[in-house]
Amino acid sequence: MHRPRKDPWRRLARWTPARVALGRTGASLPTREVLAFASAHACARDAVHASFDADGISRRLAALQLETLAAETDAVDRAVFLRRPDYGRRLSRASRERLAGRTWAGADLALVIGDGLSAAAVCAHAVPLVAAFLPHAASLQLSLAPVVIARGARVALGDEIGSLMRVRVVAMLIGERPGLSAPDSLGIYLTYGPRPGRTDAERNCISNVRPSGLGYDIAAFKLAWLVREALKRSLSGVALKDESDALVRAGETTSVLVQPRGGKD
Repeated sequence: MHRPRKDPWRRLARWTPARVALGRTGASLPTREVLAFASAHACARDAVHASFDADGISRRLAALQLETLAAETDAVDRAVFLRRPDYGRRLSRASRERLAGRTWAGADLALVIGDGLSAAAVCAHAVPLVAAFLPHAASLQLSLAPVVIARGARVALGDEIGSLMRVRVVAMLIGERPGLSAPDSLGIYLTYGPRPGRTDAERNCISNVRPSGLGYDIAAFKLAWLVREALKRSLSGVALKDESDALVRAGETTSVLVQPRGGKD
């Protein structure tokens, strides 16, 4: 009896969540792949519309001995957030007044946690990432402003928050746009000298933070490296190349990062 030839692409499917070697039935995809696609699409939609448990994140950060502040944007609900991205880039009037009344002038870093396009990613990964980052922050002797937990947030919101708090660097931890293989991916966007009007070219991005992507320990190390270099060189974005990969490959992510001499103004 003739046996069908094995698809040589099948072996590649073991190494990637991407949709390769799906097979076919006649001119169509196999039923299992059609159902898998529908399931992945539903997970992505659910991630976009998931509720943001800001209070739960605040309680978990309090267990790490971190002070938190709540903030909201002009995106008053999820429907507005999705239709008007610009509303998610600016604080509501009440939040602006609240943050402007409490500045941390000269603090090295403010961490901002925003729901973004995947509240599920933030609720799952933001606190473990912060916990992994804190030992590096202590080694660098960073002064930290309270963590701001922002609802209805887009990436650029960190610029306004950092400007109001008068910190030197802001790092926005935010849910990335869900993909069909990664509905719970957390992104980190770092900006030196945050102020409204900063462009994406002036930020550094660490993407796909999650256990099946970039692990917490490595992501925290890369964030600490970027913060250190941003403070040292007084810049971020395309002018600051992430050169921490050499240390990651060498397995030195647990080594102590030290603030360079003269690294603070």
